[in-house]
Amino acid sequence: MSLKNSQPLPDDELAAYEAKRDLAAELLQSVRKMKARKAHAVTLPVIEARKKTGLSQSQFATLLGVSVRTLQGWEQGRKQPSGAARTLLTIASTNPKAVLAVASK
Repeated sequence: MSLKNSQPLPDDELAAYEAKRDLAAELLQSVRKMKARKAHAVTLPVIEARKKTGLSQSQFATLLGVSVRTLQGWEQGRKQPSGAARTLLTIASTNPKAVLAVASK
């Protein structure tokens, strides 16, 4: 059965489809696929920069002069920092002590 069909299945067809499924086998197959690909976590540069400073999201957002929501958007990959924020993130990543020194003033 193709799930690409944009029209919902009638109830009787959906019930027949669901009755044929083996959810445990599908789950096991998915886990095996993930293991075979040796999946690894991807960390965005903005997350690495914040972690190097040891600051919380709230503290780091305040330091950068942005809202926590904006920082979260960057960390989740929904938004991209621009201009001065990108420069500050680069500095925070390469020299976190410098950023922390400025923050403590």
